[in-house]
Amino acid sequence: MGESKQKKSKSPVQAPTNIQEKMSGEKRSFSKPVQEMTYGWAQYKWMLIGLGFIVLGLILMSGGWMPSPEVWDESIIYSPRRLVLAPISLIIGLALQIYAIFKLD
Repeated sequence: MGESKQKKSKSPVQAPTNIQEKMSGEKRSFSKPVQEMTYGWAQYKWMLIGLGFIVLGLILMSGGWMPSPEVWDESIIYSPRRLVLAPISLIIGLALQIYAIFKLD
């Protein structure tokens, strides 16, 4: 019974002896892979423009000093620059920030 089956001879597998032999079969790179930036330069340009509009709006909204503490001048406090121009500049700046974030290349 045992004679009818052929015996398979297994050759022993030799283990690599050094690190170079271990790595020769694999392609490894030890340098860091280059990662793409989340936003491109066009998005950063739009973000800076939007930031400029926001800063401009805040500058336009500041101020309001009275010439004298005893005098109340409504034209200084409720000027069109503070009530119209500054908020429009802020909204434009925020809209540009949103555009820059969602803009596709």
